[in-house]
Amino acid sequence: MKRREFITLLSAAAAWPLAARAQQATMPVIGYLGAGSPATTAGTLATLRQVLADAGYVEGRNVAIEYRFAEGKYDRLPALATELVRRQVAVIVAIPTPAALAAKAATTTIPIVFVAAEDPVKLGLVANLARPGGNVTGGSILFAELGPKQLGLLRELVPTAARIGLLINPNNINAEEVTKDVSAAGAAVGVEIEVVHASNILEIDAAFASLVRKRADALVTATDSLFFNRRLQLATLATRHAIPAVFNAREYAEAGGLMSYGTSLTEAFRQVGIYTGRILQGAKPADLPVVQSSKFEFVINLSTARALGIDIPPTLLARADEVIE
Repeated sequence: MKRREFITLLSAAAAWPLAARAQQATMPVIGYLGAGSPATTAGTLATLRQVLADAGYVEGRNVAIEYRFAEGKYDRLPALATELVRRQVAVIVAIPTPAALAAKAATTTIPIVFVAAEDPVKLGLVANLARPGGNVTGGSILFAELGPKQLGLLRELVPTAARIGLLINPNNINAEEVTKDVSAAGAAVGVEIEVVHASNILEIDAAFASLVRKRADALVTATDSLFFNRRLQLATLATRHAIPAVFNAREYAEAGGLMSYGTSLTEAFRQVGIYTGRILQGAKPADLPVVQSSKFEFVINLSTARALGIDIPPTLLARADEVIE
């Protein structure tokens, strides 16, 4: 090899690490702020990564993701949001509502994409659904309005039920409205609604003990991030105490819950991925309308039904979008 060629090759080799570092420095960073844990949000993250990859953003190749998990301790969310802001991420993905509120409080400039189970306008996340304004947009999954429908499904399953429990987090922004709606729906069909509260992990066990004492014939579980993160615990307790229960997302039925009826979380998380990709390409959150999920799923877990000694009526089975054997 000639001396000039050797020097050229040596110079190129020395430049490779510099080029790699420069590429890493310019790689956009997504901040993921979650109220749950890596285990409880594994499906969310898989959907997010896949949709981003479809948009041309592959984690570790041309985009990085910084993860922050509150592990169910919502009081940690403001500090975790501040960490992502200091990291100067390109966009923050905030799931669910408590994470979205913490992210919005932490920055007015970094784009935020959320999933909320409550009305985003009522929460103050956006000015309106069509034109969010500011730096925040995302998806609404309309869980809070499903209580009466879920009560109806329980009535079909257990027509003799005279007392049905409603498990609700009193700290949830929709607690009063959901309680009122479900109680009114119960009164209309002659069913007594027993409201039990749980605002932390320990109170969940106490709530089920209360349902047993009050001889609840069945249970409706209201929408809440705490409940979703503890869905395996809820499904296990309902089966252990022989209480037929309906939940608001298919993930509960997959965790062993008897039935679920609600909007599709997967669809909502796909929308988060789509909007995150568009923002990385230069779109402004203020111009991206909040998307309301329109896909509803009814899932029945037959294995749990057998454990409870319940025969699912053929009319319910025929309407189910999925039956888990």
